[in-house]
Amino acid sequence: MPYHVSLQPGGHEFIVGDNETVLDAALREKGGVLPYGCRNGTCGACMGTLVSGTVRYAGERPPGLSAAEQAAGKALLCQAYPCSDLVIAAREVKSSGDIRARLLPCRVERRELLAPDVMRLYLKLPSTERLQFLAGQYVDILLADGRRRGFSLANPPHADELLELHVRHVPGGFFTGFVFERMKDKALLRFQGPLGTFFLREDSPRPIILIGGGTGFAPLKGMLEHAFHVGLQRSLHLYWGARARVDLYLDELPRQWAAQHAHFRYTPVLSEPDAGEDWPGRSGWVHEAVAADYPDLSGYDVYMSGPPAMIEAAKPVFAARGLPAEQLFYDAFDFAPH
Repeated sequence: MPYHVSLQPGGHEFIVGDNETVLDAALREKGGVLPYGCRNGTCGACMGTLVSGTVRYAGERPPGLSAAEQAAGKALLCQAYPCSDLVIAAREVKSSGDIRARLLPCRVERRELLAPDVMRLYLKLPSTERLQFLAGQYVDILLADGRRRGFSLANPPHADELLELHVRHVPGGFFTGFVFERMKDKALLRFQGPLGTFFLREDSPRPIILIGGGTGFAPLKGMLEHAFHVGLQRSLHLYWGARARVDLYLDELPRQWAAQHAHFRYTPVLSEPDAGEDWPGRSGWVHEAVAADYPDLSGYDVYMSGPPAMIEAAKPVFAARGLPAEQLFYDAFDFAPH
């Protein structure tokens, strides 16, 4: 049967369903979430104290929980199944500052060519590790010579078994050239993350406009999949700006979201549609399409990710339409210097 869980001191409350761990239920919730690391009972990062109620484990006591800790009322929430309603003393993650960036190894589980110049990488962490992050954050791939290459996480936090990156091929690019021309599946990489303050603010009541340019779609994909997962009911409108139709490399995905979720809309905008194709959608600059559709932005939260030129062009236009600076969140994608 489902059980009620209350977290102290934050006061967050949620329901844990049948055959569901406390952590899995927390990851479905809006707002704060419990900290975690490996999600297999080894690291102890999700440990909390049972103020009232009891839990069980699927097998023996998890390796990350000592007998003394269990006797003192501690529980590993990634493995704990409630046997009653629970009150738990535990720290909650509510901002990017609550999550510590870590250096981790990973393996390229597989690659998928999404467009002639966009590759999707799926990264697998060691079996004892999982990455906790907020929807929209990024990781830095660490190169052998000390250089870094930042890429947004395109998967939502609850689907963290594999990390998803969208890599655009930059002519002459050191790392992107390696990804497209020489990288093999099962290649080993290192990264640091999660990083950045570009993440979905779930506690705001305002409707949301999301604007992606090129592979700036990646963090917005993670944000939207997280919003759908937790049942966020605020109005969501995604604008995806690209040069030509081929650059909308996952165009069918937001179209599926629009068919499945009544509160979500999708508007693709092409700046240079091919002369030979019959493009039925919007043309021009993506920020101008937003400004035309929303002459008053004062009551919206706006998230932008893409080239710096797109973001810099949009800022004054949106400000002129009443968007307060504190309701604009953005992540500028730029190519790293050699």
